[in-house]
This record gives sequence, structure tokens and C-alpha cells, in this order.
Amino acid sequence: MKRTPWFERVFPIIDDNGLMPAIIERLSGTPARAEEMAGKLPPTLLTRKLADRWSVKEEIGHLADMEPLWSGRVDDFIKGLPELRVADLTNQTTHKANHNATEIRVLLKRFREQRRQLVAKLMSLDESRLIKTALHPRLKTPMRVIDLAHFVAEHDDHHLASIRELLAVVS
Repeated sequence: MKRTPWFERVFPIIDDNGLMPAIIERLSGTPARAEEMAGKLPPTLLTRKLADRWSVKEEIGHLADMEPLWSGRVDDFIKGLPELRVADLTNQTTHKANHNATEIRVLLKRFREQRRQLVAKLMSLDESRLIKTALHPRLKTPMRVIDLAHFVAEHDDHHLASIRELLAVVS
């Protein structure tokens, strides 16, 4: 099944802030889904790569690597900044991290802890914070917190789908 590359994706604006609890639930569940997919795989499958793609450990490590950006962008909304902070589109943190040398349980725990903090931050926002907008630096689109939360959930699913594709080929 063909999958649209991440940088070709288009993200619709979500008009209904009442969808935020469901999006937060989706974000909250990503660590469990990652653990279900990878938590009991043999070490050889966790580090196997295809071509220039990341291994399962690198995919999960990347999810954790992105959490400071997501949390920082929520902070940008809270501060009322006109533009969200810029991501490193080359993913240098993930490329340099050597996630394949880290035990899967450590990677999963790190991601779970960081995601718990992001979810708590999102849950603490009042309605006045949910209506503020800021420009997404790459997409050049104004976003609200709900749009960012949806973007993060889609990013999660993009990487979980990458893991599933990798496992289908190497298993």
C-alpha cells in the first residue's frame, strides 16, 4: 500500500475544539501502541534496517526525540508567539543518538514519560489558550493548539506505520 511521504502531507485546519479530548486520547495511547508493536521483538528485528530507513529502535527513539519540540511548541502558544519554533528537518538528534545501542525498554519508557508530560500540558490548557493561533514554520499555515495536537498524532502514526511496514518485510 502506497503511503504519502511525510513532507508531502497536507494537514487540514480543525474548526471544532471539542475534538481535542479525542486527539489527546490518541496522543496518550501512542506509547502503548509502540510498546505493543516492538516491546517483545527479538533484538535482531529491532535493529534491522532496510535501505536508508530507520530501524524499529530508531523509529521509537525518534518519537521520543521529537517530544521537546512538541512541548516547546505548546509553550509557544502559551506565550502567544506569532510563529512556532522551527524543527530540525534533517533529524540530526535521531541520526546522532545511536538508538540501536539502547535497550528497547529504555526507549519505550523514555517516550512514555515524555509523552505523559506533553499530554498533561495539553490537558492543563484553558479555553482561552485553545483559540490562539501561531504560524507553523514549514507549512506556513496558521495553527491552533488542536491543529498542532492533530499534527503530532499524525506524526506518531506515520512512524508507527513505518515500523509496521519494516516488520512486514523483515519478519
